[in-house]
Amino acid sequence: MTLPAPFNRLRLPVIASPMFIVSGPELVIAQCKAGIVGTFPALNARPASLLDEWLHRITEELAEHNRQHPDRPAAPFGVNQIVHKSNTRLEEDMRVCEKWQVPLVITSLGAREEVFAAVRNWGGITLHDVINNRFAHKAIDKGATGLVPVAAGAGGHAGTLSPFALMQEIREWFDGLVALSGAIAHGRSVLAAQALDADFAYIGSAFIATEEANADAAYKQGIVEGSAEGIVYTNLFTGVHGNYLRSSIERSGLDPDNLPQSDPSKMNFGSGGNTKAKAWKDIWGSGQGVGAVKNVVSVADLVSRLEGEYHDARRKLLGTSDGGCR
Repeated sequence: MTLPAPFNRLRLPVIASPMFIVSGPELVIAQCKAGIVGTFPALNARPASLLDEWLHRITEELAEHNRQHPDRPAAPFGVNQIVHKSNTRLEEDMRVCEKWQVPLVITSLGAREEVFAAVRNWGGITLHDVINNRFAHKAIDKGATGLVPVAAGAGGHAGTLSPFALMQEIREWFDGLVALSGAIAHGRSVLAAQALDADFAYIGSAFIATEEANADAAYKQGIVEGSAEGIVYTNLFTGVHGNYLRSSIERSGLDPDNLPQSDPSKMNFGSGGNTKAKAWKDIWGSGQGVGAVKNVVSVADLVSRLEGEYHDARRKLLGTSDGGCR
């Protein structure tokens, strides 16, 4: 579909996914300046009062970039809101997002009509995380602008369906905005997402191994050394199934091949269930696409790599290097 402004001025059709702890102002600003949508979870700003400071900083630094570089303006940014009942900050955080007129709000773990309506009223758009077609219908029925189909292999909380099957079912009835998530860490995978009729590729794990990411050096190295077979899918650590680096589970003294199941009714995003290890801090989320990540680089260098790979893939498959967003 035709992308709405300002999402039609991207260097690549990419949204950088919001990652718990990892995504902060430094990473988001660098992503937007590099020409892709940068996002972060509102819950990363702790205490809650910090969210206002972060949005002020992001807004001002991107505006200054645009004044200095009118020929290559920054991409828009977004904020992820966990709308599950366990998030007691949601209403306060939404008021702050309204104050700063956040262009994109990504919602997770529940679809709420009042959240979608609020963002629509200030002129923003919403994308809602879904792991199957049933949840996709619910989100659109409740007023979401678009969807993030979280397919098999995505980092952190993820589904189990093939992106081919999930996109096919969604595109049978929905022609709005879609950002496809799941093991995307190479430029050719961005092109593949477009071939599946997604408007954007949704990329997370590759950005963990960047200089601007708020991640432990060992975590970044774990991404560099990781591979698809080194990813473990479990609900032990938060109550919701997700993908994690096997090496981080082993470092915490657990056996990745013999993990117990967690009670999903006792969802806790900072707990390790019955373990002493904490999700995201000790147990590191990662998608299956990390085999494409070879070293820790700046965001600018990573986006340049993705851009080069994307156009190489277009040239080989389609006989042209055209088709980027800018």
